[in-house]
Amino acid sequence: MKIEYDSVHDLLYVWFAEVGTSAARTETLAPGVHVDFDSDDRLVGFEVLEAKTVLGTEPKFELALKSAS
Repeated sequence: MKIEYDSVHDLLYVWFAEVGTSAARTETLAPGVHVDFDSDDRLVGFEVLEAKTVLGTEPKFELALKSAS
């Protein structure tokens, strides 16, 4: 997973596939939030347009990981 933020254009992209994987289709989840899928319908990533507006001026990301035990 990789998170990219473009502060000039206020765009956030979260990759779940290898960075640069081409999207075969895109679905809009909400205004300004788009999800990309590859040709096998696997999640590539999602994009948030106007990220500061959608997420707030100080976005906070939390991620819970399962232990490998």
